[in-house]
Amino acid sequence: MNIFRKIDELSIKYQDYTTQNLSRLIKIKSLSMGEKEVQLELKKQMEEAGFDEVRIDGLGNVLGRIGNGKTILAIDAHMDTVDTGQLKNWDFDPFSGEIKDGFVHGRGTVDQEGGAAAFITSGKILKELGFIEDLTIYFVGSVMEEDCDGLCWKYLVEEEGIKPHFAISTEPTNLNIYRGHRGRMEIGVHFYGVSCHGSAPERGDNAIYKAAKAALEIEKLNERIISDDFLGKGTVTISEIKSGSPSLCAVADYAYFHLDRRLTWGETKESAIAQIQEIVKDMNAKVEVLYYEETAYTGLKYGMEKYYPTWKIEENDLIVQTGVKAYSELFNKKPLVDKWTFSTNGVTINGYYHIPLIGFGPGNEVMAHAPNEKVPVEHLVKASAFYAAFAYQLAENIK
Repeated sequence: MNIFRKIDELSIKYQDYTTQNLSRLIKIKSLSMGEKEVQLELKKQMEEAGFDEVRIDGLGNVLGRIGNGKTILAIDAHMDTVDTGQLKNWDFDPFSGEIKDGFVHGRGTVDQEGGAAAFITSGKILKELGFIEDLTIYFVGSVMEEDCDGLCWKYLVEEEGIKPHFAISTEPTNLNIYRGHRGRMEIGVHFYGVSCHGSAPERGDNAIYKAAKAALEIEKLNERIISDDFLGKGTVTISEIKSGSPSLCAVADYAYFHLDRRLTWGETKESAIAQIQEIVKDMNAKVEVLYYEETAYTGLKYGMEKYYPTWKIEENDLIVQTGVKAYSELFNKKPLVDKWTFSTNGVTINGYYHIPLIGFGPGNEVMAHAPNEKVPVEHLVKASAFYAAFAYQLAENIK
């Protein structure tokens, strides 16, 4: 029996182990900056699975290690989730972790603690099989992704000095292999005017009117943004608008809007900013890339610019082909190689640090941030098999 058959059999054998581990994680609410309890549970599960080393870093990421080879593979799952939204839209308790009808139910099952539960089982499988290849595998339960995707990996690379040679994101891919997604950035535009009494508006300079004119031009800009054959079209939308004046009987002397800008291949921070600056060039306005800085549950304050680069890996790249080979050997069919619609920690892993990266995760991304979130048990089983198989296949490919 070859190694892939053994991995497949063990992933099925440990189905209940995987689902129960996920259920325990889901029962713990874990919003960004509030991940402490779920991280302690994840750490405990890694230790029980027999990982060689488990620790929590200064930002609060859980790092589990197996192996001590010269080539480093990292498998990432962010452990924070979004909130539940209106509970009336849920048909079940978002924190029940109920295992029923072939699914594990609850907030975070798809986005994306299901990936963590699967990789814990894959680590258990690797230990049981006596994995001794020339590979170090870090299983990373990362933090604060929902608030600032990629911040955790900025910390890992720049503060912990962990820069893998290869990486897998366990964000939901519906068990397909993903090799990229559009980037994004958050832009603030400030408009300045002069207030006066509202009974004589001609004496002032209304900042809201400037913002309104700019908003209409930004709507038109959305139609002109370039497209990429693989990643699709870039987009821009105004997601928030504010204004200020001395009173409701005065001309507004300030207005502001927030832009959600999605970047396709070939677009940069500079090119996106230049487009907005061109629109407001004759207005008294300021355009800026926003900055994120918050305090992690560990008490550490950390931040980064809200620019999250576009990334994609060519289909013939070693990491993609390793994934295709491992998948084909496990499941006797070719995988679909595709892309995410949303953004992931890949914006720093590959976008900033150019670490070869693919995505493979349980669940469908359409369930992310949605009510009635649930992940198929079958997906968890197959994902746990895939991560272990990928490690063996990568070790073989880099010999």
